Amino acid sequence: MTDPATPDTTTADLDDIVAAAATAAGPMATAGPSERAGWLRAAARALEAQRSVLVPLAQEESRLPEARLSGELSRTTGQLELLATEVETGAVWDAVIDHADPDWKPVPRPDLRRVAVPLGPVAVYAASNFPFAFSVAGGDTASALAAGCPVVVKAHPGHPRLSVAVAEVVAGALAEAGAPGALGLVHGFDAGIALIQHPAVRAGAFTGSIGAGRALFDLAAARPEPIPFYGELGSVNPVVVTPAAAAARAAEIGTGYAGSLSLGVGQFCTNPGILFAPSGAGVIEAAAAALAQVPAAPMLNDRIAQGYAQGLQSLREVEGVRVVVDGSSGDAPTPSLLAVDIDRFAEVDRLREECFGPVSIVVEYEDTDDVVAEVGSFDGQLTATVHGEDGDGVAAALVDTLAQRAGRVVWNDWPTGVAVTYAMQHGGPYPAATAATTSVGTAAVQRFGRPVAYQDLPQSLLPPPRRDDNPWNLPRRVDGTWQRP
Repeated sequence: MTDPATPDTTTADLDDIVAAAATAAGPMATAGPSERAGWLRAAARALEAQRSVLVPLAQEESRLPEARLSGELSRTTGQLELLATEVETGAVWDAVIDHADPDWKPVPRPDLRRVAVPLGPVAVYAASNFPFAFSVAGGDTASALAAGCPVVVKAHPGHPRLSVAVAEVVAGALAEAGAPGALGLVHGFDAGIALIQHPAVRAGAFTGSIGAGRALFDLAAARPEPIPFYGELGSVNPVVVTPAAAAARAAEIGTGYAGSLSLGVGQFCTNPGILFAPSGAGVIEAAAAALAQVPAAPMLNDRIAQGYAQGLQSLREVEGVRVVVDGSSGDAPTPSLLAVDIDRFAEVDRLREECFGPVSIVVEYEDTDDVVAEVGSFDGQLTATVHGEDGDGVAAALVDTLAQRAGRVVWNDWPTGVAVTYAMQHGGPYPAATAATTSVGTAAVQRFGRPVAYQDLPQSLLPPPRRDDNPWNLPRRVDGTWQRP
């Protein structure tokens, strides 16, 4: 349903917004490290200055608690600051110079200078469950700006007025920092479709469901000139508890599992939806006791609550599945816990599908070989977790197998909580993501650049990152050796 305060964007208005982004693309591409970093820091400062306005608005539209939203806004400004620092290091240009070498084998080498250049306008599709960190000013927008690309955001209908407010704050800050036209905002289903098909858009980024993400991915691929589409889609984030770990700390594991499962009312993309545990080890009992104490909490919106209720009911109806904790559904559910033996789990594909909300399935097993085989047959995942002990005989096989299926493998911890840092990988094989990239951390910037090599050009025609005098003081690989300013 369209919010009367934020009507759907018309075709004419969308064309104007994308045209403004296309006009901004040229100047943004030639901006140096200090300018790009300045955009990001200006956006962070502007958001922080409006915290007292933005957090209550987000709370009203998303039903999320104030503390969670305040922390999420801090994460949003923090990732802008982190990417500003990354830009200042020069790493986002990935500059490489090979000077001419007449003795190069097998043939003489010309003068070659390669650097990453911005793709151009990026279409970003905001997520419902993170109205700050994966929305208008979230990680996709921040990393595209760090790469030198203007952004047009498709607002999520779950928080339309917040989207407008954030866009106004950030677009104004970017313009004042010297990047006018760097951020635009559109609303509505049809506008979202038209945006990914617009000929001036050069890439797409999305966080959400498999169905919506795959539809946009297909549209991006079906264009006369296909463009890259970086989608973070569904994941059940399997967890395996080894017999040794269960024997050593079943209660601790069960309690931790309950906390990770119920965090954010189960509405994180990294909530653990499936846990493999040894039969009779006590993990289920500990998790059930902890989950029974979790109070009801509201879901993000009515549509998500309805989808959760339907998904939960379909899981309960699978033959062989038993209800351990009979949680509620509705707008403010309490967590549910289901259990099934591993042989039955292997027979029912439905049990592997994500149910977005506070429900998880414990798969009971007797033989660790069965677990290794079963997790090896999973589709791609954002995360996979092993709870084991030092010297655990099955741990190596589990880690090796799960690393083939997941973007992040966790040991003796829980997958919820995605650190914004240099080494983070938030993505995975399809359908966790549509490309082998990350949407979180400094490496997310790499999605929005493409390498260009300049051959035998005179210094006067080379842009700053490729010149011998290195006016931007970038780290560069020169004739095979890394040189840092």
